[in-house]
Amino acid sequence: MKNKEEASVLNDLLHITNDRIEGFAKVEGKVWENYPDVKSEYARLNSLSRVMKNELINLIQDDGEIPEDSPSVAGALHRTWIDIKNSFTLGNKEESTIENVIFGEKAAIDAYQSAIDSGKLSQESLNIVSEHLKHIKDSYHQFENMSRYK
Repeated sequence: MKNKEEASVLNDLLHITNDRIEGFAKVEGKVWENYPDVKSEYARLNSLSRVMKNELINLIQDDGEIPEDSPSVAGALHRTWIDIKNSFTLGNKEESTIENVIFGEKAAIDAYQSAIDSGKLSQESLNIVSEHLKHIKDSYHQFENMSRYK
């Protein structure tokens, strides 16, 4: 039972990590003209998200469970809402895009913190998820700084 509970928590994080990857893909190309100096950092964050995804998949498989390797419905709805909102935005779409990334990163931070606080993670999973949370917080702060950079 413990493995199923842990795998369920990890699958939730896998959905969120896939949401981040999909969200980052939508950002690509939309902000680099105004923020060219952060393009390499963005590429690093995107690559790191893929590593995090693989680590979560491995942890779920180690629990003897099947990874649910897809984005979440909520994430898909959020990305659709962003597309609709941006189609009506008359101002700076790059700034709006960055604000949406910040919103998404904050939601990921909350979800990862909840997973850590759940008490359902083994020590190995806790160590890895805690490291992921650190990376997401760093990403959040970088995008937050980018929004102030404008």
